Amino acid sequence: MHSLSLKAFGDVNAGARRCLSSEASRRREWLNCRETQRNCRIFASSSERGGGGAGGGGGESKSSSLSSSSSASSFLIRSQTYALLKQQMEVAAKSEDYKEAARIRDSLKLFEEEEPVLRLRMLIKDAVTDQRFEDAAKYRNELKEIAPHSLLKCSSDATTLGIRIQVRSVYIEGRSQPSKGQYFFAYRIRITNNSDRPVQLLRRHWIITDANGKVENLWGIGVIGEQPVMLPGTSFEYSSACPLFTPSGRMEGDFEMKHVDKVKSPTFNVAIAPFLLSAFGDDSDAF
Repeated sequence: MHSLSLKAFGDVNAGARRCLSSEASRRREWLNCRETQRNCRIFASSSERGGGGAGGGGGESKSSSLSSSSSASSFLIRSQTYALLKQQMEVAAKSEDYKEAARIRDSLKLFEEEEPVLRLRMLIKDAVTDQRFEDAAKYRNELKEIAPHSLLKCSSDATTLGIRIQVRSVYIEGRSQPSKGQYFFAYRIRITNNSDRPVQLLRRHWIITDANGKVENLWGIGVIGEQPVMLPGTSFEYSSACPLFTPSGRMEGDFEMKHVDKVKSPTFNVAIAPFLLSAFGDDSDAF
């Protein structure tokens, strides 16, 4: 995984489209997409039963661990299926096979309606809006069980010593190849100096975690080839990107900075709060 510079940061939100294909066709596509998920669940259930019988004491703990692992694996498979369908729809549209594009679009709609992560996110949002906080907590716990990364948003906002860091990430379908296990995410960062002293960004440090739990630390000088100086009340924005081998993950890190109004000022670290990388996206607003 490597963070890449990206000069253009496009809006990848797709507009709503009308249904053009038959219900039977959509259902067949959806059932085909779920087949691998069903097999995964059957295998996981069998493993849990085998583990409980052979181990004697501690069987309940093993079963719980296997169930959690199965949930994470199932979510990964569903995410891969979702990303692959989106790519197939884009390819069909570009080749002007609009009938096929419409069929895949409707399969995606069914997928989104039945996908547990998307459903739980909506339930949480509705529960909070209606001030049903006990329900929101229950849905959040369910979401944590099946997809811990999804508790994050595709955006974050943190302030350290008056320096505010805002981030927003998006999934770039056109640069991704789900069939080859390649997923491309772009992110935009705004750095605002809300302190009363000028600062300079010297170095960056990223911690990138994919859906399999693989962690990579990346360090570099400045950002996009610059070490920007920000006066009080000013901002600096840039776009970059991060490829992953899984359809979701997370990023967090820090910027090393220093005050430039005094000679030999000590450096300090400014936190970049964790944010989600996800082919599912979310409803985070752009800053």
